[in-house]
Amino acid sequence: MLRTHTCGELRQTDVGKEVVLAGWVHRMRDHGGIVFLDLRDRWGITQVVVDSKNARAYAVASALRPEYVVQVKGVVQKRPEGFANPRLATGEIEVHAESLEILSPSELPPFEIEGKKEVDESLRLRYRYIDLRRRRMQENLFLRHRAAQSIRRFLDSRGFIEVETPFLTKSTPEGARDFLVPSRLNPGSFYALPQSPQLFKQILMIAGFDRYFQIVRCFRDEDLRADRQPEFTQVDIEMSFVDREDVMKLVEELMQVLFAEVLGVSLTIPFPRLSYEEAMKRYGTDKPDLRFALPIDDLTPLFFEEGEKFFGGHVAIRGLFVPQDHGFSRKKLDALAQEAKDKHLSFSWVRKTQEEFSSPLKGKISDSLFQRLVAQYPFQEGSVLLLSWGEEEALQEFLGELRVRIGKDLEEKERFAFTWVLDFPLFEWSKEENRWVSVHHPFTAPFDADLPLLDTDPARVRAKAYDLVLNGYEVGGGSIRIHRRDLQEKIFTLLSLTEDEIREKFGFFVEALQFGCPPHGGIALGFDRLVMLMCGEDSIREVIAFPKTQKGVCLLTGAPAPVTREQLDVLGITLQGSRK
Repeated sequence: MLRTHTCGELRQTDVGKEVVLAGWVHRMRDHGGIVFLDLRDRWGITQVVVDSKNARAYAVASALRPEYVVQVKGVVQKRPEGFANPRLATGEIEVHAESLEILSPSELPPFEIEGKKEVDESLRLRYRYIDLRRRRMQENLFLRHRAAQSIRRFLDSRGFIEVETPFLTKSTPEGARDFLVPSRLNPGSFYALPQSPQLFKQILMIAGFDRYFQIVRCFRDEDLRADRQPEFTQVDIEMSFVDREDVMKLVEELMQVLFAEVLGVSLTIPFPRLSYEEAMKRYGTDKPDLRFALPIDDLTPLFFEEGEKFFGGHVAIRGLFVPQDHGFSRKKLDALAQEAKDKHLSFSWVRKTQEEFSSPLKGKISDSLFQRLVAQYPFQEGSVLLLSWGEEEALQEFLGELRVRIGKDLEEKERFAFTWVLDFPLFEWSKEENRWVSVHHPFTAPFDADLPLLDTDPARVRAKAYDLVLNGYEVGGGSIRIHRRDLQEKIFTLLSLTEDEIREKFGFFVEALQFGCPPHGGIALGFDRLVMLMCGEDSIREVIAFPKTQKGVCLLTGAPAPVTREQLDVLGITLQGSRK
């Protein structure tokens, strides 16, 4: 080894030891005759002292620059009285260098490793190897590692087996676009990179493995944002002979152990539960952020009980009460009114100042209705009730987004707030495709009580599905699966798949269902999103070693990139416009 110790492990008990350290020059301070080096590796920082009395070592030290990789041989000494650094684990000692060797020089980095200035993300991604030297990035990846190991230990202790499933598989309809891989050995045919190991994990249940998991890479060719990447990691779990409650209980216990082991945070289980309908009405989204309250109230019955015509026709009326003084100036309220107008909604407000209520609604609705309205809320100085009305779907979206914007600025809120969202519809109507599509995926089982509705009213069929939500992000989605061939084929037919399409795309799976498939279910947890939230980051790019940009580009390697004509010829591929 080129070292005897890391840069983070020496303590007072090591004083007097001869040691060899290796790492990067973090900082240098030349005090005229003595050079102080902060030597860094992934374990920490150790201060190295190079005295001019050691002419050779001092000459090398004087030539060093930040990020040079060096080896130091020396003796551990206690720092002089008053010079200890309590911010470092090694802050009570220093190493007095006897020899110093440059292992690798470095150009001046494009940005400071531990600078306080914000660095443009594209520059960070272009020089990711420099960015990953930063303590924040390393701590994020250390946490990611610990989280993965905690999950593996927990699932192993519960009788799960980790099985690897194929990356080169078959393209299937439904869901996002596939990444396609041409087959050289089968000209004109393509593999698809898996969006999920969905069918393989269900086949493992048919094969009798009973409890499977995998921390697996998945691929989706979809538009990107802060919590999406074209390649991502999920914790894939499947169980046999279970119902919805069994899967949810297991996941709650997994989260409880994970957060305790990795963050020292105690989670209370079971987590709260919301129906899909309740989540949409009270929070305007099926992934509500419950770190703060701020529910959306349905005021439609109150207003129309009075027979008020001011709101015009059959519209929904919602209210969002903000009890704290949130600085809603008239200018800010007017801006919100314009936002609502842009979404074809109407907007108003009620505010309390100096024991008086002010509102554009005064004089436009009856005094009795106004008094009944304000009596519903605990108004204090600075409290405001935001009201909007119009088409229900647009209303939910507008107030849901507004609720999150207000809530993020609140000082008093929970650090982690989990909830389950249940009872999703099984189907939704796609106007673009003019057909029913699956809300989750076509292998999700319907409620037993709703089976007759498949033939009469598919819109009312509920799914045995469950989403796990944390701080306003969906971090997991799962369901009880269809385990009978006849029901699976019926669902495919409702999704407008022909017999030929079913046979071509899913023939192997439908065939497997007729060989004794146990009732089963599972969940896929978005590992990147989960780690992002555990780290307190706003983007999954901060917890992935080598992420893509929002355009799907790797700035480090330049991927995706053109390939040679020879490579395309081997695959039998011709690019549009390249040949006549």
